[in-house]
Amino acid sequence: MSATTRRLTTAQALVRFLSAQYSERDGVRRRLVAGTWGIFGHGNVAGIGQALVESADVMPYHQGRNEQAMVHAAVGYARQLNRLSAQAVTTSIGPGATNLVTGAALATVNRLPVLLLPGDYFASRVADPLLQQLEHPVSADVSVNDTLRPVSRYFDRVTRPEALIPSALNAMRVLADPAETGAVTLALPQDVQAEAYDWPEEFFAERVWYVRRPAPDPVELTAAVEAVRAARRPLIVAGGGVHHSEAEEALRAFVDATGIPVASTQAGKGSLRHDHPADLGGIGHTGTAVSDELARTADLVIGVGTRYTDFTTASGTLFRNPDVRFLNLNITGFDAHKLAARTLVCDARTGLERLTEALAGHRVDEAYTAGYRAGKERWEGVVETAYRADDDTAVPTQTQVLGALDAVVGDEDVVINAAGSLPGDLHKLWRSRSPRQYHLEYGYSCMGYEIPAALGVQQAAPGTPVWALVGDGTYLMAPTEIVTAVQEGLPVNLVLIQNHGYASIGGLSEETGGERFGTAYRYRADDGTFTGAPLPVDLAANAASLGMDVLRAKTVRELRDALAEARASDRPTCVYVETDPTPTAPPAEAWWDVPVAEVAAREPAVRARERYDSQVAGRRRHL
Repeated sequence: MSATTRRLTTAQALVRFLSAQYSERDGVRRRLVAGTWGIFGHGNVAGIGQALVESADVMPYHQGRNEQAMVHAAVGYARQLNRLSAQAVTTSIGPGATNLVTGAALATVNRLPVLLLPGDYFASRVADPLLQQLEHPVSADVSVNDTLRPVSRYFDRVTRPEALIPSALNAMRVLADPAETGAVTLALPQDVQAEAYDWPEEFFAERVWYVRRPAPDPVELTAAVEAVRAARRPLIVAGGGVHHSEAEEALRAFVDATGIPVASTQAGKGSLRHDHPADLGGIGHTGTAVSDELARTADLVIGVGTRYTDFTTASGTLFRNPDVRFLNLNITGFDAHKLAARTLVCDARTGLERLTEALAGHRVDEAYTAGYRAGKERWEGVVETAYRADDDTAVPTQTQVLGALDAVVGDEDVVINAAGSLPGDLHKLWRSRSPRQYHLEYGYSCMGYEIPAALGVQQAAPGTPVWALVGDGTYLMAPTEIVTAVQEGLPVNLVLIQNHGYASIGGLSEETGGERFGTAYRYRADDGTFTGAPLPVDLAANAASLGMDVLRAKTVRELRDALAEARASDRPTCVYVETDPTPTAPPAEAWWDVPVAEVAAREPAVRARERYDSQVAGRRRHL
């Protein structure tokens, strides 16, 4: 024990410790845990809650309405700041804690840092069972917080005050580690939170966690250079790691030097500006025609910071060249080794810089360059057609909504979405103008992410116009953080699109033989189907009741005016528009595997299975 100690409760010590933690990369230092979201109940109100009162001068507090949404807000914050700063989330015992699970899974799937501080049962077990306790008949040490173990990158239950010291240090290590980061959970028994202890003063000293930029291994680098030089039709797949590493300039320099084109995942879109001649847009099931055409003939696929999800690989059917090989540059060996690739396990920016140096003078053939540039130009025509509205007085389609927004935003604006039919349209059509503009959460594709994430982005980048694009299905799941936006004075913009149902899953249901069952918001008919009139639900009135300024737009012209007015406002503003459901987005350029019933009595499912069998035959395991 240090000669100098400070007597504090465990909760007080934790908050003071967190306020002294910093991250640093490239000489830029930030608070590692910059604030705490919280909803209080028994289990944290008298522990963490009391500690936050005492430490209000060093630990900002933000009041949430839904525990899952608080995690989404913290994730949006961390992503906007390239994982260099995070936020904490504190909840009560029981349902408050289990409401964190979805948000924690989203954070860990997307490799984004968030610190979770759920209350837990009495470590002393003097009150047993207590309110909201799950009693396990054979494992007395189990609590509902154990549901957070599989979705956390680090988990500990702090059952004694002194156990906080190694646990808190490990939590910071994981939050700041670019290869390990994700959700970190410290479960805090309510009696331990309030228990006093003589803490060593060193525990509260400022501590800097350096975010590494590991360089590639020389042997791996040599092999990578040989692979690139040998390729005739190489293609880069840019993932979220490009943004997390702030490697956009390094990627552009590499592309300018070599002429190798870039296709982007949902997380990687914006790695190159949309008008760069080598930027081909999205790849995979929701990709552009030019990206997917090149992917089918590529002989070398260079993955930079990507996880290669099934949307990116078209469920293993996209990369069809018999001789295709993969070169993966990733900070985690786990992701780098996917698809039996040659590996460069390193920081994205450092790795791209070393590759550019080692490939000095190497360029792809001019005929290849001319070919993909012509394909890019053809796709631009597709985008223009989808965005164009020939009649300003007509009800807009969903793609015309995106076109109207495209005409209003500036380079600095951030556009947020996560689920439904919008991610596909955005991936194909959106013209990203800056690295941070395109903010799609598609690792977990979680309905309800958009509004709270917009709050986190606004906190991370004050003064930045932030747009949450939300369909009626998502809005009905999680509109509550509108109240938080009003309370915190965060002028986020909500584009609320009403199409009376689950549009994306409805289309998937039809494609797979489900006949759109259960996907429309309509009255139930006498035969049990939902084929009646649309429900008389006024989502705009609901948003207004929660404190937002609401602008209703019925035509394309009114929509453009409303979007411009919202962008100029300094208040949380909702632009509400009911869209024409006529499909205007270009169809999928690649397959996605959703298994169809092998036997069925109804004809739509039988036909869907026939289509499925023809597609699945093209799947390939890359070995």
